[in-house]
Amino acid sequence: MKLSEQAKKELLELAKSDSFKKDIESLRSQWKNPFIKNGRVDVDAYIEFVTQFNEFINHMQKGLTPMVDVKMKL
Repeated sequence: MKLSEQAKKELLELAKSDSFKKDIESLRSQWKNPFIKNGRVDVDAYIEFVTQFNEFINHMQKGLTPMVDVKMKL
C-alpha cells in the first residue's frame, strides 16, 4: 500500500500530537490480557477461545505434511 505525500504528512502530524499520545496511553493503561487471571495464565480460557474461534471461522484442522527438503540451510 502506497501512501500519498499528503497522507504521510497527516500521519506525521498526528504522531506528534499530544492529545493522540494521551489517548493511546489511556488505552494502554486500561488494556488487560484476557488469558491471565490472578497473575497466572488461564489455559482453560485460552483453549475455550481457540475452540470457539475455530468454530467461528469454520476451519478444519490440517494434517501435518513431512518436510521433503534434504539440504536446509538457515
